[in-house]
Amino acid sequence: MDEIIIQNHCIGSNTRPFIIAEMSGNHNQSLDRALAIVEAAAKMGVQALKLQTYTADTMTLNIEDGEFFISDSNSLWNGSSLYKLYQQAYTPWEWHKPIFDRCRELGIIGFSSPFDETAVDFLEELDVPCYKIASFEMTDLPLIRKVATTGKPMIISTGMANLAEIDESVRTAREAGCKDIILLKCTSTYPANPENSNISTIPHMQGLFNCQVGLSDHTMGSGVAVASVALGATVIEKHFTLSRADGGVDSTFSLEPAEMALLVSESERAWQALGKINYGPTKAEKPSLTFRRSLYVVEDMQAGDTFTEKNVRAIRPGLGLAPKYLEMVLGKKAAMPIKRGTPVNWTLL
Repeated sequence: MDEIIIQNHCIGSNTRPFIIAEMSGNHNQSLDRALAIVEAAAKMGVQALKLQTYTADTMTLNIEDGEFFISDSNSLWNGSSLYKLYQQAYTPWEWHKPIFDRCRELGIIGFSSPFDETAVDFLEELDVPCYKIASFEMTDLPLIRKVATTGKPMIISTGMANLAEIDESVRTAREAGCKDIILLKCTSTYPANPENSNISTIPHMQGLFNCQVGLSDHTMGSGVAVASVALGATVIEKHFTLSRADGGVDSTFSLEPAEMALLVSESERAWQALGKINYGPTKAEKPSLTFRRSLYVVEDMQAGDTFTEKNVRAIRPGLGLAPKYLEMVLGKKAAMPIKRGTPVNWTLL
């Protein structure tokens, strides 16, 4: 699982988590808002911003009933046809270049999820540095093959996918020339519940496919994403908006700027905390050893007096013998006069 470099950004276990802000349709069909989202994402400290490249016609058919109409009371998009939903959510292709240009100006990576081969050709014209395959497209092997032939890193979400489907996608990508693959654990419900996230799958997936694994997270808040870092996630993708109150197709489960900043900082803290297997005091802890308990004389003693539980106690600080030696000290005679507050050592006996 070698580190992957994308536009001078390193992705791997030896660097802080790579945070992707997913704009999706949260621009609400305003280029000015889209550019404001880019600026807010960069200001909050993310490394990348992702778009989705499709049109309603490349996604589905303009049919208003049957399987082309969403009739699910639990869905955020209940009561809409697929075609109208994608019309509302899509990012106009002519916006891609100004959005990516703004990303470059602000030092973050701009890239996208293509949803068909024409989108790949278009994104290649814009020289995107990497690609994302959405969960619902990860079984579209011709699309994966097309993306893989670019030779650029590929991030693949695995929502709903069983092991065989993931294996097939990874094999297809590798056989078509993709050397750098990052899989994302994902739960394809919107929003997702933490209890359905199963992020314990992350290290298992790493071992099976010998690649980096991250999390595409649709839960509310950042707790699941931060926890994923402890399990080895090197990439975190979260939907992002300026304000959930402004609405938008994905606003309900998107982070606002202050929340994204918290995710960036807390995921980095989680990564820093991983460290290595360690027992014994760290360098930073060594001064604290002084404040362990140790044996002290707590009453003035004369030479020849007997050490008893009344005149010797285990107290702080830790400059005397360790408390485990108390039984060996009790009953011994003082070799010299000893003042109250003297740490016990073998020369006093």
